Amino acid sequence: MKASAFAYARATSVANALELLTAHGEKAKVLSGGQSLLPAMNLRLIAPELIIDIGELAELRGVVVKGGVLTIGALTRHVDLLKSPEIAAHAPLLRDALTHVAHPAIRNRGTIGGSLAQADPASELPACMLTLGATIVVRGPSGERRIAANQFFAGIYETALTPQELLVAVELPVTPKNSTHFFHEFARRHGDYAIVGLAAQALVKDGQFADLRLGFFAVGDRPLLAKSAGKLVDVVITSAVLSEAFSALDDELDPLEDQQATPAMRRHLAKVLLARCVSSLLARPDLCTGALA
Repeated sequence: MKASAFAYARATSVANALELLTAHGEKAKVLSGGQSLLPAMNLRLIAPELIIDIGELAELRGVVVKGGVLTIGALTRHVDLLKSPEIAAHAPLLRDALTHVAHPAIRNRGTIGGSLAQADPASELPACMLTLGATIVVRGPSGERRIAANQFFAGIYETALTPQELLVAVELPVTPKNSTHFFHEFARRHGDYAIVGLAAQALVKDGQFADLRLGFFAVGDRPLLAKSAGKLVDVVITSAVLSEAFSALDDELDPLEDQQATPAMRRHLAKVLLARCVSSLLARPDLCTGALA
């Protein structure tokens, strides 16, 4: 299947892109890397009348660290993030997650802004934004606004962006030097859509979690920052404590059923990932082997 007919316009600046979005609204879609948008068009999931190509806007590319904030331009490609020393030093969770995003050909073209704006619930990067406490920077006719990641993702392929707004950047707090992280996903093959995934960031002190953020993906209609993580903070982790966290996580999950997995399978795999995460971050192999017994 191929996309339905559409008009095409190449934006010459952010201001020009906003003018086009204001004029055409919901009838237009923004093209950055095209790795999410074009397949959706080819499957006739969406049928925009106008494609606004922002791919040549150099002002929306790059990674900058200033004042404890890591700012990533929306058009920064996945491959550039993987090569960035700033990402490696200040957001290593994001670097690890990017190695799971599709395949090299996709990472060479795909952009962070495109991935976030698409808001696929099985995508790695939206969950990372929740875990890392990101702020999404958008620009529209009335100016610029900043949206916390936990307010940005609204549902399957739905965000807080209005039809007249453009995602221009992502801001991340620089990761504390004494923090640690975990990333893993279950997929049929490496590079396939995740069946269930987890992006976690933690502070560990004296063998306990002083802080723990758990960003699950492919477990519902949007990424989930699990409140059940609180049951694992400032306590000695035992199998009983972990079981309580499993029960709390189960209450939070609302998995969908598709050709890859049933809701029950996704619930089970989310618990497996939680056990592996806790075991890995605390260097406690006993938790991984006994928690789900």
